[in-house]
Amino acid sequence: MLATVGTLVANICSAIHLWTLLLTLLTLLLLADYLKNRRPKNYPPGPWRLPFVGNLFQFGLDVSCLYSRIQLFVKKYGNLISLDFGHISSVVISGLPLIKEALTDFSKRPSIPSREHVFKDNGIIFSNGQKWKEQRRFTLMVLKNFGVGKKSLEQRIQEEAYHLVKAIGEEKGQPFDPHFRINNAVSNVICSINFGERFEYNDSKFQELLKITNETISSEASMMLVVSCLPLHYPDKTTTSFNEENLICSCLDLFIGGTETISTTLRWALLYMILNPEVQERVHSEIDGVIGQWRQPSTGDRDSMPYTNAVIHEVQRISNIVPLNVPREVTADSAFAGFYLPKERELALENNWPDLSCSFSSLLLCKNLPLRPQIMKS
Repeated sequence: MLATVGTLVANICSAIHLWTLLLTLLTLLLLADYLKNRRPKNYPPGPWRLPFVGNLFQFGLDVSCLYSRIQLFVKKYGNLISLDFGHISSVVISGLPLIKEALTDFSKRPSIPSREHVFKDNGIIFSNGQKWKEQRRFTLMVLKNFGVGKKSLEQRIQEEAYHLVKAIGEEKGQPFDPHFRINNAVSNVICSINFGERFEYNDSKFQELLKITNETISSEASMMLVVSCLPLHYPDKTTTSFNEENLICSCLDLFIGGTETISTTLRWALLYMILNPEVQERVHSEIDGVIGQWRQPSTGDRDSMPYTNAVIHEVQRISNIVPLNVPREVTADSAFAGFYLPKERELALENNWPDLSCSFSSLLLCKNLPLRPQIMKS
């Protein structure tokens, strides 16, 4: 009997000791998280955050939810708000004046683990420093040589516009989703510059590539938030920016960036034309009066079509193409819009992620757009 009681007491003491150890560890972890991520004085306001995960649970993995939730936070806290994505703290800037100021003050791109794994700091969009300067200068030179801004590029666009109109005509007036036909058309212009050829709209392999690209872009923002919370490290052993890997990444940046932004703009334009039939009618009338039915438009027609030109610019103004722009990094202690933005802090993971702060690292830019579409001006 005494042995049984002794064993029971020993087990209880062991359990209590284990729980005490676990509670102590949890308390230390919470304290370390608090000390690491506590807000400095005069830091931009923002919603409450949870230890370790920050504001992730307030967004989920739905990209559309991410943007709409941010818009609600902007209404509540103002045009400069703070958010934590895991252990990575950020501020979101809204409104054209602040965004213009931010573009001047913060130019460096952060190192994001998910993109590091794929691009390894190559390409144009997320590269920095001398590599970015070399690749940007080289890309602009090559694009100019291939006709960007010249008549030769206009001819490529006119040719693809002919094929797109023909493909739409094959629907014989029946309802259809123009998404991938527009994607195909825009991609073909970029492909004709990058690769010297275009792809037919019934090319199954190219259609599959476009769908994969679309799915990747749709999921990248949400996955980026999750992967950015993990302490990953992908070394970059490249010593020069002019190599085959960088060439592939730069072409991929041009292909994805150009295809999605332009095709999305065209889809917004179609939507606004549907929602504003009076605007559509005036544009159609001006096109018939200046261009007619039998020739293609050109940039030379722009001065003779002021209303259509104004509508195009209005579509570009109110269309939500990239809700959250490519992030930038706060690289020095800064005073911005009356708030204090500290540079990256001295953390243990700094040595594993050079040039990326695990705290106060990225500056996300977003347009201050309403939750509901605006009405076009007629």
